[in-house]
Amino acid sequence: MKNLELARIFSEMADILEIRGDNPFKIRAYRRAALNLEGLSKGVETLSRDELLEIPGIGEELAAKIEEYCTTGAVHAHEKLKGEIPPGLLELLAVPGLGPKTAKLLHEKAGVRSLEELERAAASGKLAGLPGVGEKTVENILRGVATVRRGQERHPLGLILPVAAAMVEELRKRARLGRISLAGSIRRWRETVKDIDIVATSSEPGKVMDAFVRLPEVTAVVMHGPTRSSVTIRDGVNVDLRVVPEESYGAALAYLTGSKGHNIRIRDLAVRQGLKVNEYGIFREGDDTRLGGEQEEDVYRLLGLPFVAPELREDLGEVEAALAGRLPQLVEAGDIRGDLHVHSRWSDGAHSIEEVADAARKRGLSYLAITDHSQGLGVARGLTPERLREQRREIEALNRKFSDFTILHGTEMDIRGDGSLDFPDEVLAELDLVVASIHSGFRQPQERITARICAAMRHPYVDIIAHPTGRLLGERDPYPVDLEEVLRVARETGTAIEINAYPMRLDLTDTWARRAKELGVLLAVNTDTHAVGQFDTLAYGIAVARRGWLERDDILNARELPELRAWLAAKRARKPGKGKGR
Repeated sequence: MKNLELARIFSEMADILEIRGDNPFKIRAYRRAALNLEGLSKGVETLSRDELLEIPGIGEELAAKIEEYCTTGAVHAHEKLKGEIPPGLLELLAVPGLGPKTAKLLHEKAGVRSLEELERAAASGKLAGLPGVGEKTVENILRGVATVRRGQERHPLGLILPVAAAMVEELRKRARLGRISLAGSIRRWRETVKDIDIVATSSEPGKVMDAFVRLPEVTAVVMHGPTRSSVTIRDGVNVDLRVVPEESYGAALAYLTGSKGHNIRIRDLAVRQGLKVNEYGIFREGDDTRLGGEQEEDVYRLLGLPFVAPELREDLGEVEAALAGRLPQLVEAGDIRGDLHVHSRWSDGAHSIEEVADAARKRGLSYLAITDHSQGLGVARGLTPERLREQRREIEALNRKFSDFTILHGTEMDIRGDGSLDFPDEVLAELDLVVASIHSGFRQPQERITARICAAMRHPYVDIIAHPTGRLLGERDPYPVDLEEVLRVARETGTAIEINAYPMRLDLTDTWARRAKELGVLLAVNTDTHAVGQFDTLAYGIAVARRGWLERDDILNARELPELRAWLAAKRARKPGKGKGR
């Protein structure tokens, strides 16, 4: 949690420095530090000064600020910077697409001091005529405000899950617990979360409740009862804890995990069998005899159903599939053999190729693809053909050192605004794998953006389309794209579509991943790692795949390396318009 808070603070400091027109190198240093802290697999509060200095982008000055935050809960330089800009300006910076310079312009020229004032000014036409603010800009501002408001109601899973997990672990330390689990939408791995549900057992429920309301994350106590309490944490997120008897734990966990629709289907199924299901257990209707409920599996078994994975409990056909014996054998984390979208220090990553490979090996992967950015993305230090060939020599040398791991040489190639590719064919032919993606022209019409992606897929050297809608949860809406057409062309050309596991992307969504499966399109679950700790975000991508009903055979990088190489060779050899993409 402290990692994410510090990342937010450093990003905010970078924004304020940009508003002031400060040193661009200093601004870039704060942004890089924020990125690397987000990807850190250990809590900064557990690290020594020497260990902090080993984090790429963290020098003595930033390490001191991290230690200051861990000790005091604040960074003095951050508080001082906030005092140097007008109140309300930081609120404007939360609007997607509204950069520091535009926010400053709107504040100074239009007197906008809050989100509400921004919305009114945009809707009333007050912003018209300001330098660089046209009709499209106003439309984007209104969309951005709507995105912020949605984010105030539901929060990205990637921000809430680490906090919730930290609360569970802290509760374990402070109270005597039996079993404990997160429930609700977090356990279903929904991409956004409204509140946090926790279920536990204990022989001392009162002491558990006392410890719960005193957790350091708590900002307000809503209710403090003997077996159930509710608190509020940062950003107004509500956390509800229930302590139940051991014999009811499984039933309570099932009840509090399923969506409203799923639970209604389960209760209806029980009624038709003369049974009753609630958070206390599963009972015979006639005499209230308890039949089970200690284990979550009891609920499904006693209804004649196989166990339904939490990710599927959305009332989207899972009960019918269970009744018919057609539930998918969902992909698991252990099925993933490699990561096909990884960045290194050669472009905008934080670590060397060797460090990245070592981190992947330690996590049990057997291969990865280094896919640093192509030359057109200057802001990410994209590689020229000459640098790309130099990088290949380094990869070949590293591969000679490894006996149990392989580094594939690839690129994340920019799809230009006109649909052309960022490298010529003779450069692409030298690579093991090509990931193509859009990084600009997000405001083009849907037809144009769709055409760009489809043109890239029809190129014989393009293997995977990365983060196909360009969204950032709570920060940037998807660009307009016809995903049905994209998936149709992916099937036609045999191109894989990425599920980007970065928690603020989760792009492709679960719904479209399921549609891809229906069409016979392969998916690749990749981390888009820029700092080695981000390999741990693979769990988020796996969760999207599971919510999309995907199995091992639906995932490209669940294949062993020889199978993957055969697929890549066949992809380059095939003619567009034939086959099903398998």
